[in-house]
Amino acid sequence: MAQATKTLEFPDNAKATLLFGMNNENLSHLEDALSIAIHDRGNQLSLSGASKAVDQAEKILNDLWDGIKKSEPIKTAEIDAKLRFMQADKKDSTRMSKDEKITISTKRKEIKPRSPNQAVYLNLMKDYEMVFGLGPAGTGKTYLAVAAGVSAFLHGDVERLIFTRPAVEAGENLGFLPGDLKEKVDPYLRPIYDALHDMIPMEILIKKMESGEIEIAPLAFMRGRTLSNAFVILDEAQNATTTQMKMFLTRIGERSRMVVTGDLTQTDLPKGMKSGLKDAVETLEHVDEIAFHHFTPKDVVRHKLVSKIVNAYENKPPAPRS
Repeated sequence: MAQATKTLEFPDNAKATLLFGMNNENLSHLEDALSIAIHDRGNQLSLSGASKAVDQAEKILNDLWDGIKKSEPIKTAEIDAKLRFMQADKKDSTRMSKDEKITISTKRKEIKPRSPNQAVYLNLMKDYEMVFGLGPAGTGKTYLAVAAGVSAFLHGDVERLIFTRPAVEAGENLGFLPGDLKEKVDPYLRPIYDALHDMIPMEILIKKMESGEIEIAPLAFMRGRTLSNAFVILDEAQNATTTQMKMFLTRIGERSRMVVTGDLTQTDLPKGMKSGLKDAVETLEHVDEIAFHHFTPKDVVRHKLVSKIVNAYENKPPAPRS
């Protein structure tokens, strides 16, 4: 395998420190990911290793440098995102080469896809009125759906944001939790609150929720409604029953978009009860106007351990029958 050495120089010492990371964390991460050696001297870097890997490292570092000049935060997650796009197979690279540039603007931050599959998902949510985002935890299916909804709302494409989840008791009993109904169901909706807090300043979020422009409610509260001119997200849809799922999907109204997210491999429904998400995929997969997008453990963008945990569970042999 051909070897190569390259020298890079970054003219601003303060920004170079941000690029390298605390205690050269970013450089070490890139070294491990590409199996190369990186040596720093002041604002200069020397890259050595396999020629292709050195070229990839050079491109990533230059891209990150451009981001730093625009005051974009640079962490190891950004390096991993660059690597996912760069190392996508040839077919995906052709289809998604421009999609790394997708940016969703919210009040608090700009959000970009961190994998080619995320880029496809974001495009589907722009092109289709109903999208199913399916896959394991940590792939960004809910976070990106919330980001797409917030962006559509802020740009005036829809008048309301509606977020919902089934309030399924996963080992806990709602009746024994303290507080009124809102306090009982809020823990089930916490991931949606967290994503919104990441994108909209608290004072604006509270105001929009008080006016009803942003609504977060259990799935049961959707019954009997027609959701028009809204961006509607059903999260953790694997915990919806078949009846609830049909009820929800038929709520879509004029000028609305729906995104349904869930993991077909996990459900907290009682044993023997079929997941409404699974039933919907089987029933609607041939409807051209609906997009189904599948994530895999390779798309996990959380801590690297999450991907390994998901893989371990997927590859676990079935328990012997008693």
